[in-house]
Amino acid sequence: MFISRSIRTLALLSLSGVAFAGPAEDATSHFMAIGAGNIEQIMSQYADNATFQWLGGPLDGTYSGADRIREVWGKFTKNGPFEVAVAKSEESANDKGATVTANVEFKGKNTIKVRYVLAYRGGKLVNEIWQIDPKLAMSASY
Repeated sequence: MFISRSIRTLALLSLSGVAFAGPAEDATSHFMAIGAGNIEQIMSQYADNATFQWLGGPLDGTYSGADRIREVWGKFTKNGPFEVAVAKSEESANDKGATVTANVEFKGKNTIKVRYVLAYRGGKLVNEIWQIDPKLAMSASY
């Protein structure tokens, strides 16, 4: 599995005793759980009323609630495991919540490039947008 420099840096800093927690790290954990096909870990991050927008590809659609989101991840993860690369990850936060945007590449039987937008409230994932984008630039963070 290849990992961007920023993720490796976070890992090294966490080993040094520096504490990190927040939406960007939650997003990275989410991406890695998807790559590993760990549905329980994927689902643990969602709020009960979460909505997932999948734009493009055979799973295109809107999925609301834990049961529907679990179902779509069950279908997707059957194609894994995937190597995961993250580029251009950015976090914005205020006292009401946070968003994380990132370019993510899932490489397995096929390579799937995704423009990700994750919205968090109260530490839980409330809205997720998975935009398939075959032309997505990934090289900036390697």
